[in-house]
Amino acid sequence: MTAHTDRRDFLKLSGMAGVAFASGLFPAARAQTAPEFHFVQLSDTHWGFKGAPNPDAEHTLEKAVATVNALQNPPDFIVFTGDLTHTTDDAKERRTRLKRFKEIVSELHVKDVRFMPGEHDASLDQGEAYKEFFGATHYTFDHKGVHFIVLDNVSDPTAAIGEEQLAWLAADLRQHKPADPIVVFTHRPLFDLYPQWDWATRDGAKAVELLMPFQNVVVFYGHIHQEHHQMTGHIAHHAAQSLIFPQPAPGSQPKRAPVAWDPAHPYRGLGERDVTVGATYKLTELPVVKG
Repeated sequence: MTAHTDRRDFLKLSGMAGVAFASGLFPAARAQTAPEFHFVQLSDTHWGFKGAPNPDAEHTLEKAVATVNALQNPPDFIVFTGDLTHTTDDAKERRTRLKRFKEIVSELHVKDVRFMPGEHDASLDQGEAYKEFFGATHYTFDHKGVHFIVLDNVSDPTAAIGEEQLAWLAADLRQHKPADPIVVFTHRPLFDLYPQWDWATRDGAKAVELLMPFQNVVVFYGHIHQEHHQMTGHIAHHAAQSLIFPQPAPGSQPKRAPVAWDPAHPYRGLGERDVTVGATYKLTELPVVKG
């Protein structure tokens, strides 16, 4: 994939949101022989959502799958960072939605696809249904010299990671050196972005404290349905936009509510992100174009 052709064409054709690419992650911290790679992130698909403000809600995920499959240079892996489905009190319907979501994404040509839950998937049953379809809610994996950590800050209905998972995180990090490159995927932000709107993790500061000794850490998350960038010390946090509808800026109005669909500017507020990570990060946000 070339920096100016394939990615840009992909973004123009996508009709989807919440996509991130990373190429050449942390070259300053990795061995000179470490190969470059890229991955695709999709977030907040909310399968099962219907009605305003997204009249295309039933088809957006299918468009995303088709667009990723059309990439000339397939990503090494794909990650969905939570809220795969839209919440429901009906346990049977929850499983129906998870099943249908899994069927749709099974059409992805890239078979290394990673998942994590959002609160819409897991908070009402502590992740029970999610685990039936996708397995563990938190885990790690390594890819071409980068250590990836998937944290679950949604299965606990109080929006906490929990002491057990924090102990697991601490044990995992003890196996790594301060200069090792680490990428964290989580659904809610680990810092207090706007707790009044549930845009926080109750014990997220404890996770950030565990990550602080490591020099090369970046966090990708979803949940807030918009681009947002935050630093906690030297750790960068980057929110992905959504595949379903945008949310207003934190605290910009009395109550959180989806941004209305604008027929004159369809997909406004939904977009893609191009992320190039080297000695410094380069993030480019591009709008969704109806394809």
